[in-house]
Amino acid sequence: MKIPAHQHGGSPVILGAVCLAALILPLSFSGGAAATPAIGRELHGSPEALTWITNAFMLTFGSLLMAAGALADRYGRKRIFTIGVALFVLFSLALSVAPSLWVVDLLRAAQGVGAAAALAGGAAALAQEFDGHDRTRAFSLLGTTFGVGLAFGPLTAGLLIETAGWRSVFLTSSLVGALALFFGVPRMRETRDPDAATLDWPGTLSFTGMLALFTIGVIEAPARGWTDGATMGLLAGAAVLLAVFVCIEIHAVRPMLDLSLFRYPQFVGVQILPIATCACFVVLLVILPLRFIGIEGQSAVGAGLMMMALAGPMLVVPMAAAALTHRFSAHVISGAGLIIAAVGLVWLGTVDLNAGLAVLPPMLLIGIGTGLPWGLMDALSVSIVPRERAGMATGIFGTVRVAGEGVALAIVSAALTGLIGRALALSQAASMPSVPQASQRLAVGDMMGAVALVPGMDAPSLIRAYEAAFQTLTNILAAVTILCAITILWLLARAPTSEADALPKTRCLDSNGR
Repeated sequence: MKIPAHQHGGSPVILGAVCLAALILPLSFSGGAAATPAIGRELHGSPEALTWITNAFMLTFGSLLMAAGALADRYGRKRIFTIGVALFVLFSLALSVAPSLWVVDLLRAAQGVGAAAALAGGAAALAQEFDGHDRTRAFSLLGTTFGVGLAFGPLTAGLLIETAGWRSVFLTSSLVGALALFFGVPRMRETRDPDAATLDWPGTLSFTGMLALFTIGVIEAPARGWTDGATMGLLAGAAVLLAVFVCIEIHAVRPMLDLSLFRYPQFVGVQILPIATCACFVVLLVILPLRFIGIEGQSAVGAGLMMMALAGPMLVVPMAAAALTHRFSAHVISGAGLIIAAVGLVWLGTVDLNAGLAVLPPMLLIGIGTGLPWGLMDALSVSIVPRERAGMATGIFGTVRVAGEGVALAIVSAALTGLIGRALALSQAASMPSVPQASQRLAVGDMMGAVALVPGMDAPSLIRAYEAAFQTLTNILAAVTILCAITILWLLARAPTSEADALPKTRCLDSNGR
């Protein structure tokens, strides 16, 4: 009889296939952000349309991860993984020939569908293939792979944009995905949960609709105003759909999102981890390239090199964090890393836009701090649920992670626009009706467009307004990160006080990662 793979350490071939496919997800995310100014110059469009280049991808990616996890459990992890990578490759190819900005936005949303299936299926396959400390190492390597994509995404995109144009960024993603399809997938084994239920369509639709309405409302708010009827209607609709989703999941026989799990402190603590890393790290992957290229006037390659200071630590720190679990508990490592990242955020906000390389040390500190929880949270997410529910576990965690990133990007973009507008209102541009539009242009890195909207102000004045807004934003993000760190340290350190408080039939990482 063949020994199950998880009993003999797992297959490196499967790990390699999943990591290769996972490489294209952050590459597409960070590379797409770096390509946004070039896309805007060629295809033109409003600031809202440019914002959707990233947000459309994150919206579908995050909202469909739980559904993809449920489908992986029922129909097979390998099958869903294969379908997801194939869709990602197909829509990446289509993006390389997109004729207009609205087509780019639609294809980015479609690309997110494939990304959700690829990540949910691949992560669930790893959870079945590996066990114990091998699982910790496997998911740490997966985190490192994400780090490679994040670190080299802006630089790779910059090189491609300056040599072959922005379309080559998406063409490259399709080629990497094709490698995973043709060389890795044939060697994967199929696994599924025999007790898995059918897809929770009402839950999936209500959750996706809630995220869509909320994201659209936040993105449109800077232009329309937060008290505008359409904005308030979108946000109210999101609140209603959230209530509908919760009601559906409470009464479902086997829900897509088991809300009862949120009664357990450790489960809640693990879900806060990606929210924290989003606040201190992920949003910067979008904001900083726009700042370097659009506000400071750097080349795409130069901006990519600068971003290496932020994302470069992801190449080594996640694996180092896994090694540290031999001596320290995972929650202590994670909390300490987040506090380090918060210090880096405050420092980053004090650096002038014209300071050149002085911006690199705080970016490096943020990257090192974020890399510590980054290397542990994937393994933690699957260590606290039964093996047969791995698809659901990765779906829930991935949804919180990616949906949180999408929501945070929308909120932070709107906040930066509002803070810039407030700074401009305190200047000589206070009486100009075009200040809100100029603020939006600055937030997406369109300095020339902002100057044209406020002819009474020169570029240095606009830069000063941006600097003031950016410092306030980094301080807010630092405060959120510290609050998350304290909460995580408290929740993950709590021992169950009774049988009712303990997660039944679950495993949690000890200080040795087992």
